Amino acid sequence: MTQVQGNSAPDAATQEGQPGLGRLIGAGLILAGLVLLALGAFLGPYRYATSTPGKLTVETCTVDYKYRSSSSSSSRKKTRTRWCYGTFTATDGSTKDLNAELKSDALYTRGHVLEARKSSDTSYQLDQGWTHAIALGTAWCFGALLPLGAGLFFVATGFAFGGPADVRRAGEAAGRGLQRTIYVMGVTGVIGLVISLLVVFFT
Repeated sequence: MTQVQGNSAPDAATQEGQPGLGRLIGAGLILAGLVLLALGAFLGPYRYATSTPGKLTVETCTVDYKYRSSSSSSSRKKTRTRWCYGTFTATDGSTKDLNAELKSDALYTRGHVLEARKSSDTSYQLDQGWTHAIALGTAWCFGALLPLGAGLFFVATGFAFGGPADVRRAGEAAGRGLQRTIYVMGVTGVIGLVISLLVVFFT
C-alpha cells in the first residue's frame, strides 16, 4: 500500500521567493533613488544659483566640540566644527546682516573677509564656487544610480531573497540585457560618486 507523505516537498513559493514582495522592495528602492536625485539637484546647483553672494567680515571664530560614542561603549570620539561670526553684506547691497554665522574651514582673525553666500534668512555658507556646487549635486545623483539599479532589478524580476532557487529564477527573468544595464548603472554610480566626492573635497 502506497503511503502519501504530506508536506514532503518545500512549498514552491518558499523556494522561489515572493515576487510581490520583491517588486515592493524594488519600488521602495526606486523611490529612494528619485529622492536622492531631487536632493542632488536642490543641494547642489539650485541652492547655489538661488543664494545671494556677498562677503562676511569676521568678528570672531570659535570651535564647537561635540562627543559621540564610538564602537567601544567606554570611549567617546571628539569632533569639532569651526564657526565664524560677523557682518554679511550682499554684493548687490540688498542685504546686510550684523549677526551672520557660517561653518568655516579655518579660524580667522577679526576683520578677515570671507566670500560667502546667503541661502535663507539665517543660513550662510562659504562661497566655494560653481565647481563645488555641481560636484556636490552630481555626488548625490551618482549615488542615486545604486538604489535605482537595484530597484529596477527587483521590480523586473520579483527577486525577494528566497534562496538559491529565487536567485536562479531572478537571473533567468532578468536576461543579459537587463543585467548589463544594471551592471553599467552600478559601476557608473560608484566611479562617479568617488570622483565627485574628490572634487567636493578639493574645492
